[in-house]
Amino acid sequence: MKIDLAKKYAGVVLLCLLLLVGCGVFEGEQTLDQIDAPPEDAELTDDLENMPEGADDSEANPEESEGEAEGEGEDPVEEGEAEGEDSATATESVTRVLYLLDQNGLVVPQEVQVPAPESKEVAKQVLEYLVQDGPVTSLLPSGFQAVLPAGTEIIDLNLEADGTLVVNVSEEFTTYEAENEQKILEAMTHTLTQFENVNSVKLWIEGEAQDSMPVNGTPLTEGYSRANGINIQQTDGVDLMESKATTLYFPMQGDEMVYFVPITQHVPMNEETPYQSIVQALMDGPSFDLPLQHFVNTGSQLASEPVFEDGVLSLNFNENILANSAKSVIADEVMQSIVLTLTEQEDIEAVEVSVENHQEVISESGQPYSEPVSRDMVTPTESI
Repeated sequence: MKIDLAKKYAGVVLLCLLLLVGCGVFEGEQTLDQIDAPPEDAELTDDLENMPEGADDSEANPEESEGEAEGEGEDPVEEGEAEGEDSATATESVTRVLYLLDQNGLVVPQEVQVPAPESKEVAKQVLEYLVQDGPVTSLLPSGFQAVLPAGTEIIDLNLEADGTLVVNVSEEFTTYEAENEQKILEAMTHTLTQFENVNSVKLWIEGEAQDSMPVNGTPLTEGYSRANGINIQQTDGVDLMESKATTLYFPMQGDEMVYFVPITQHVPMNEETPYQSIVQALMDGPSFDLPLQHFVNTGSQLASEPVFEDGVLSLNFNENILANSAKSVIADEVMQSIVLTLTEQEDIEAVEVSVENHQEVISESGQPYSEPVSRDMVTPTESI
């Protein structure tokens, strides 16, 4: 009797245990078959900087997370970049403008695709691409060369509060020829001042400040800026007292492309209509013996005085400016030259071009110039 009762109680206890397991009381003591296996394509990683989108690593590195939330140190998303696209892939290379020497010995801008720098030293990177026999060598188009002496090391750079960038270079910098001194200064200055916060350049060699260039003695006490000019040409018959040094952009046919050459020359200046004087000098074409193209149709001129308002310069030309009057087409080279030249002037951010008796002006590809054209909307050179 007692044995039968014991068996009965044992059965009840066993039944209760089974019920408790079914209710999940022993959750966590699952068998291997009950544990969900990870997806086949899952990857184990300790790379917190490249966590999948949606992963929260703020606790792992709160300072870094805060900086990323503010967008510090990150390049903006490029137009057309798909949401969620790997940022490392999207920024493998960046476009920089380097000022190089062409086959005529002129300092000219060229757009170059360079690797995205691993740090924020973008100014140091572009200078390194100006060194002969350096990383730019494989990117040079036919007839072009870098300007800084081979072996030059960019030791460091320091940006001062007034926008002056102090460039500290190695002793190898001093090995250039005297006739190249001005070209080196112009190339360095124009390459570095493509960055908005850089206004001028000063030179140090091996940590020592330089009041002048080491070979031909060009003064550097006040620094060097775009105001000093580039490819400076003396124009015969121009009264220096009634003219102003102005940089004009003219197209030139190279071996592989058409590119634009900035030339600083003295332009006769009417103080009441200075912009009209600059445009007329551009229409007249280069007045010196250089193999530059005369790219503007004969008889091209302004039909009315330029109007400047809120950073936009409005220019109204006669029909001679057009490459195809019936279709209102203005040559791309003409538009690029006008925009590059006028936006070189202080305060001009964009140029609006119209032609008398034409409702609108269009590009060679058929795109209407319905809005003012800024400098970043035209390409100074083709990409290498």
